[in-house]
Amino acid sequence: MYLRTVAGRELTLRMPQSFFLVDVFAERPYSGNPLAVVVSDEPIAADRMQQFAAEMNYSETTFVGPRAESDGSYRVRIFTPAREIAFAGHPILGTAWVLRQRLAPSCPQTLSLSLPVGRIRVHFEAAPDRREIAWFTAPAMTMGRTWPHDQAALLLGVPTQDIDSLSPVQQVSAGVSIVIVPLRSLDALRRCTLDIAALARLASHSMPPLVYLYCRETHQPENDICARFFFEAHGAREDPATGIGAAFLGAYLLEHKLFPASGFSLRIEQGHEVRRPSLVLLRARPVGSGREVLVGGYIVLTVRGELV
Repeated sequence: MYLRTVAGRELTLRMPQSFFLVDVFAERPYSGNPLAVVVSDEPIAADRMQQFAAEMNYSETTFVGPRAESDGSYRVRIFTPAREIAFAGHPILGTAWVLRQRLAPSCPQTLSLSLPVGRIRVHFEAAPDRREIAWFTAPAMTMGRTWPHDQAALLLGVPTQDIDSLSPVQQVSAGVSIVIVPLRSLDALRRCTLDIAALARLASHSMPPLVYLYCRETHQPENDICARFFFEAHGAREDPATGIGAAFLGAYLLEHKLFPASGFSLRIEQGHEVRRPSLVLLRARPVGSGREVLVGGYIVLTVRGELV
């Protein structure tokens, strides 16, 4: 808000609420996972946030103030088209990038975002091509129940033999929960779809409506893993790039020692099936009795505007 004098009268005017459309985990514009970031100096009612998120119809939309709280962190709220959520990967990176690059270019290379799951650290690292890679440090994650492979196959519309028998189908949680499903091949990964009716039946047994699939066969030889991510939001949807899924995958791979137990750095490709090729970077290593998992990627600005 600010004051302006017109014809001898002071009028209270509303500062514009800016929004930015960015592509996260994108190596070029119009790839990766699109995100809307709304920056407002004034409070926005939760129902209006939800309406705007539904209007954008992206997998997530975030809302943040332009200045840090007293503890130095930026409070962020994340909405899907259907509901508010506690934690998601690409909204964290995209929001931090907007704050650093477009609102506070002089701010340090490390930012702290405040979410319902706690404070999330985001740091920026110079890449060889002079661009910056944004990295977030995942919160503590817990390994949950496992699910029969035949149930996962039913959920995804593929034969049970397409599920990798050497790895479990397992739930991982940190504010939200997802189910990780290992596939035997890239062909099996391509043939998967999300059966909403099967999901509804399994949800009655507490299966979360978020499913992360991966295999070790890739489209591009320089990458290590190919992934897909299905979720329910007014029907079945697919994410072109999923930071939270990569974070949970890092914990899962460490737990089951599917990559070197001392730690690893992986390139995860995603989005080919929805024509938005994406690159998600993952670093994971054991630390004491816990684990450190970092997820990173490039961010590209595509649109800037104001809410009316």
